Amino acid sequence: MKITYKGKKDQLQYYVCPDRNEMGKASAQLTAERIKRVLEEKKEARIIFASAPSQDEFLYYLTKDEDIDWSKIIGFHMDEYIGLPENSEQLFRRYLEKNLVHKVNFKSFHFIDSTKDAEEMAMIYSKLLSEKPVDLCCLGIGENGHIAFNDPPVADFNDPKLVKKVELDKRSRQQQVNDGNFKDIEEVPTHALSLTIPALTSANAMVCTVPGATKKEAVNKVFYNQISTECPATIMRRHSEAFLLLDEQAYGKE
Repeated sequence: MKITYKGKKDQLQYYVCPDRNEMGKASAQLTAERIKRVLEEKKEARIIFASAPSQDEFLYYLTKDEDIDWSKIIGFHMDEYIGLPENSEQLFRRYLEKNLVHKVNFKSFHFIDSTKDAEEMAMIYSKLLSEKPVDLCCLGIGENGHIAFNDPPVADFNDPKLVKKVELDKRSRQQQVNDGNFKDIEEVPTHALSLTIPALTSANAMVCTVPGATKKEAVNKVFYNQISTECPATIMRRHSEAFLLLDEQAYGKE
């Protein structure tokens, strides 16, 4: 694990790696250590995973770790588009199947089914999440500072819900085009089901993996802005076990 710089902002611990590949290795190592520690104390681990190109290297190295007992892990994913066909390759479910679920042997993995009624699915998934504490949340940060699909206009640090239907911010939708998931913004769904901020921060630990120059603005806000829903990711500064893994492009220099 190559680290060029590490520090702490409030309670958020952060690590800067020389490049995207080393960031993925470092994030996977940190996550694997946490998973193994949980499984030494408990019969199973409950983990939330993000779906985005920013997670590619992290998931690649995490699934290569042969010392993780995936048969004791229950997985969740944190958001899903509403309105895409069930066979759509742009569904976040497809990303997780390809990069994670089909590579290891989970005890179980609970997907958000966006073909169901949104309110009904939100209730079903909330019940699954609340059965037992979440041990770990593996996430990224959007260009507008979102975590999951909690964009600034809909983010609520005190949300009474665990899962809700949200309208996607225009910048958030444009990011999906920038990431190569859609040809143009008109193709990007306007709504999604998302775990809320309290659902994400309820995890005993958070590992946030953020590569690339397009994330520099959001990362800068995480470090220097007030903790507020104007940059939802700033909430991680209040979490006692939150870790932010960056490459040098995302970290930038002020």
